[in-house]
Amino acid sequence: MIVVTGATGQLGRLVVEGLLAKVPAAELAVAVRSPQKAADWAARGVTVHRVDYDEPATLAAAFAAGDRVLLISGSEVGARVPQHTAVVEAARAAGVALLAYTGILGGDEASFALADEHKATEAAILASGLPFTFLRNGWYTENYTANAAGSIAHGAVLGSNGDARIATAARRDYADAAVEVLTGEGHEGRAYELSGDTAWSFSEYAAELAAHSGRPVTYRDLGAEEHRQALIGLGLPEGFATILVDVDAAIARGELARDRGELGRLIGRPTTPMAETVRAVLAG
Repeated sequence: MIVVTGATGQLGRLVVEGLLAKVPAAELAVAVRSPQKAADWAARGVTVHRVDYDEPATLAAAFAAGDRVLLISGSEVGARVPQHTAVVEAARAAGVALLAYTGILGGDEASFALADEHKATEAAILASGLPFTFLRNGWYTENYTANAAGSIAHGAVLGSNGDARIATAARRDYADAAVEVLTGEGHEGRAYELSGDTAWSFSEYAAELAAHSGRPVTYRDLGAEEHRQALIGLGLPEGFATILVDVDAAIARGELARDRGELGRLIGRPTTPMAETVRAVLAG
């Protein structure tokens, strides 16, 4: 059985649909907080387990000996270490055959705060003795295009990275990598550094928004505190704004421009260019 946790999230849904294209539904299970959101898969024969990372007792029935499990990192920054550790412990107790984890680009070498919980999770997996694969995902292009309409409306893309470069890929690219690991062989004990084939700058991103919207959009490079305050002014929670500014500092240091070609090799095709994702988003 292949088990996907967090399956009803944006990445998880793409992973499950990718798996259903390759394996019978009877060989697939999802572990989700709200089973109602997985009703469409249940109707197709996928096993649905109700689990809550904050309720470790709910995890026991989700895994069995020999399962291949994908732990998709939780979305609650600050709570992920105990949540992930609960999943790791349940997987260890069940004796799963493989635990794959969606971490963050750079692994132990990443110096930005958002990476800390991912490092701790990888350490917990290593300490468990479980067979593992680390999928160290870089940034999703959709992290930026999700706010494309706002950037176009304001005529500006805000940042504080000195217009450094970042190698993103589409969410589907990362989902396809997870599908390959869960259905293929030879991935045990590997840590994959996954990012887009071609790095781009925020000026180039702004130019794509302008080209495909027909409206002027430019990149505004701000100081770190000015950037943080601007994000708060746009309605972002203070903690999230601080995280984004810290990520921009990592971009400026070149930490998110690394490309070793591993994502393209793993999925067997070029990664999705930033411009293609922009066109798709603006086309609706």
